[in-house]
Amino acid sequence: MDTLIAQLGVALAIGLLVGLERGWRERDAPDRSRTAGIRTFGIAGLLGGLVTALAEALNAISVLVAGFLAFAGILAWYKAREAAHDEDFSVTTVIAGLTVFTLGALCVAGDFRVAAAGGAALAALLASREILHGLLKRLTWIELRSALVLAVMSVIVLPLLPNRTFDPWGGFNPREIWLLTVLMASISFAGYVAVRVLGTARGLIVSALAGAVVSSTAVTLSLARTAKASDNSLSFAGAASLAAMISVLRVCLVVLMLAPSVATFIALPALAAALIFGVCGTLALALPGQRPESPGATRNPFELMPLLIFALLFAFTSTASAALALQFKEQGLLLSSAIAGAFDVDASVLSALRLVNRSMSVETVGQAVLTALTANAIGRLSLAVFAGPARFWLPLAGMTLAAAAAGYGAMLLG
Repeated sequence: MDTLIAQLGVALAIGLLVGLERGWRERDAPDRSRTAGIRTFGIAGLLGGLVTALAEALNAISVLVAGFLAFAGILAWYKAREAAHDEDFSVTTVIAGLTVFTLGALCVAGDFRVAAAGGAALAALLASREILHGLLKRLTWIELRSALVLAVMSVIVLPLLPNRTFDPWGGFNPREIWLLTVLMASISFAGYVAVRVLGTARGLIVSALAGAVVSSTAVTLSLARTAKASDNSLSFAGAASLAAMISVLRVCLVVLMLAPSVATFIALPALAAALIFGVCGTLALALPGQRPESPGATRNPFELMPLLIFALLFAFTSTASAALALQFKEQGLLLSSAIAGAFDVDASVLSALRLVNRSMSVETVGQAVLTALTANAIGRLSLAVFAGPARFWLPLAGMTLAAAAAGYGAMLLG
């Protein structure tokens, strides 16, 4: 009996929570002009629990089915009258009421903790109407198509790929390579969507930080080219330094997700380097002077051709890393990480992480990740020298050397 009372209490609480959001949204409406408010939703949750308890007591599931259908019919009828009066075609209140009844039933028939979590999620979703509608207005067909591409890659393509290695070194596993490719693109796409929602027309800092979520190398190249036509190249160098900080932090996040033991090894030097990149970039941007405009829009990380190119590069790097590691042990892995990291730090880092506890120790893989980060910083600086003026790449070179020194010193202290 005590358990049933607690379950019914949770059912009532779920209804009151959802009703609180519904009632607040319609708080300015005249009394008795709306179908359901805080009391109605509270009763709906409690009713779902009571009907379920009665069905279990009588051992008749038909009682629950009949109760649900009766509640759905009454709620829909009253909502239809309200909709006709207000010329409103929203069905959200009806669906929310049916969900509250179902969650109340789940409190008694199943795990009330799951029902409580569902109630909280429902209330949060209802309260996010403006945010979600604003998101839909800001997103373009390209972003929507990217989400569909992600769904196809994850749900259709991934299960069809064989989950075994095809090379004698154990480096080419199609499913594993595709999974990590989707993971990297998803992380980049999350940052891309965030910038689209916030807006890219907020100047140099937002554009550089957003672009670095996708590719800090591409951002540095764009900044270097733009700096040719500007007298205030120090600001562009500062933005490139901030982009480098984001790149290092992104790699730390990926390593933490895939290999926490390696993350512990690289955390101190990587975070020290990121800190110096951030401080130097902030100081450069804080100096007096005209703030330059954004260097350009961020590339969509789910464009099909660049994504396929990354997957092919990752597959090649993984196979080469496994082969070199098997042939030359630690030196081979460090060499492959340095070469690949100069072009694409993500492919290099993911290739190294796949070898942890297989053929390489955590320390060796950690050194390979740090080598890839260092090689990528050198690659970015080389592009800056090639594409930008000296007044851009000289400050960036100083910031890079300071970050490298901080990382190396942190590694020695660790």
